[in-house]
Amino acid sequence: MNFFKKLKERSNKKKSSYRKVPEDIRMSIIERACKQVSRGVFFSTIIIITSFLPVFLLTGQEGKLFHPLAYTKTFILAVDAILAIALAPVLISFFMKGRFLPDNANPVNRVLERIYEPVIRACIKRRWITLGANIVALVISIPLVMGLGREFMPPLDEGSLLFMPVMMPDVSNSEAKRLLQVQDKIIKSVPEVAHVLGKAGRANTATDNSPISMVETIIMLKPRNEWRKGFTKDSIINELNAKLQIPGVTNGWTQPIINRINMLSTGIRTDVGIKVYGQDLDTIYAFAQQIKKALDGTPGVKDLYVEPITGGKYIDITVKRDEIGRYGLSIDDVNTVVESALGGVRLTTTIEGRQRFSVNARFGQNFRNNIQALKRLQIQTPGYGPIPLEAVADVKITEGPPMINSENAMLRGTVLFNVRERDLSSTVDEAQKRVSAMIAKMPKGYFLDWSGQYENLIHGEKTLKMILPVVLVIIFMCMYFAFHSAREAFFSLISIPFALIGGALIIYFWHVNLSVAVAVGFIALFGLAVETGIVMVIYLNDAMDQLIAKKGNSSKTITRDDLREYVIAGAAKRLRPKLMTVSVSLFGLVPILWSTGVGSDVMIPIVLPMIGGVITSSTHILLVTPLIFLMQKEYELKKHGKIEVLETKH
Repeated sequence: MNFFKKLKERSNKKKSSYRKVPEDIRMSIIERACKQVSRGVFFSTIIIITSFLPVFLLTGQEGKLFHPLAYTKTFILAVDAILAIALAPVLISFFMKGRFLPDNANPVNRVLERIYEPVIRACIKRRWITLGANIVALVISIPLVMGLGREFMPPLDEGSLLFMPVMMPDVSNSEAKRLLQVQDKIIKSVPEVAHVLGKAGRANTATDNSPISMVETIIMLKPRNEWRKGFTKDSIINELNAKLQIPGVTNGWTQPIINRINMLSTGIRTDVGIKVYGQDLDTIYAFAQQIKKALDGTPGVKDLYVEPITGGKYIDITVKRDEIGRYGLSIDDVNTVVESALGGVRLTTTIEGRQRFSVNARFGQNFRNNIQALKRLQIQTPGYGPIPLEAVADVKITEGPPMINSENAMLRGTVLFNVRERDLSSTVDEAQKRVSAMIAKMPKGYFLDWSGQYENLIHGEKTLKMILPVVLVIIFMCMYFAFHSAREAFFSLISIPFALIGGALIIYFWHVNLSVAVAVGFIALFGLAVETGIVMVIYLNDAMDQLIAKKGNSSKTITRDDLREYVIAGAAKRLRPKLMTVSVSLFGLVPILWSTGVGSDVMIPIVLPMIGGVITSSTHILLVTPLIFLMQKEYELKKHGKIEVLETKH
């Protein structure tokens, strides 16, 4: 594009539309055009690479998700920076041959300039209104962004649901099996459900410590085009949750993949978990119940549940030492009978192929579940014949912890809940206020820790806040090396906030919460905004070069009208390439907004800031950047009697 601009300068004196350019002049024009933009293009590419540094420093889930994107873009742009200064001039010399039209002969360019010139003249004439409108738009966008909800990552639609109800700790195997079958039958009755598969208790693996009271049911949903009209995933969950209200069962809803990720990364199977640490299980459980009471009714808090610390039922058999001595028995004699009846005794080993299985014998389940039958369990004595177990032992059912959880060498209880129909951050903020109001001060040795997706959110935001200022400094240094002027670098850097206006507005009206995905979209926008600003400044300085060549560099020969006309001419040179860049970006990104497949939940929040930011960035650079440049040159001319022009020919 710069080649055609140089050709136009040389063809202005000719009347014919087409001109045959001699070979030596053609190569000279190509060389000068490439040198003019080479530094700006190279450093703008480096700036885009630099802007992605925060993505490399992300860790955990967000790092694993976005590192491939950052590596791919970095390697592509690194090669692009080399090709822009090494290969592009060679390709231009090969393919740009023959007869050429000057730039102003292009009908599209003429139409664009005819529209653009009155607009830029109006903005320059009403410069304070133009600057004020931009500042007002920026000020308005700040509270819009601050008022948005925050979450760690946009919820990815996995196409399935995971139903995780929790029963009472003392539920029997037979009752758990019955409830599981009832639940599966109810779930399958919903038209949007394709398949249901549930399990109670632990799987055949050493890493699964789930008790029999914990159920995991995977629900496969039908394609969306087969759902009832107006139904969403939340609608299905609400309908299923209403139908599955069974006494003694606390429902929980999530998705299979994110559930496994949460459990592996934080040990919490829901979106948010409040870990209560302490020294005594009963005290921990009392605090957990207070927290549950405080959170009950909080908007956005769903599936609220206290992980049971007490409530497990145990058969407690205490041997009466005086009685066993009277019957001539020992403690081992009583324990051996109890162990054989309840735990089983090994009889033999059976061999099936290369596998060996032990054969055990014990009393039937109906007998073991009956406390009165256990009391009548017969024990053979040396001289008194068989006697019932209750004669030499107290047999009773006592309560105890169904499972003891510990973390960092401390006992731990947990209050679990999911977040739906509200953003994660505001829900947790309100929950923290309610908990703090109820539990003003905990005893020594007891404390709370908020975990789950909220823990990842805080960690991701902390990383971004630490690295973003460093990235801005690096971008400023790159622009300084491109311009050799701190002032020009600063004025180019201020285009970033104005580029954020469009991103802020579009995510606000699209009802998207702030997340790591949105932050990555804004990071990508940084580089695009700075890149287009650099090339605009190069063209504006080139226009100043032409002005000085014609009238000299003095306030006695250069007027404010001269500055205005040459700034408008320099801005117009960048019009078509800029609009081409914007169009290419929009054509590549806009179709993602209508995508509905798996992964679109994450991709849309990334591209939204880029689409809105590209539009406002283009408006700012086309209308406001030339105005700021003009005001800067007017100030230089008035104060120093001349204007400072950056080197545009290298």
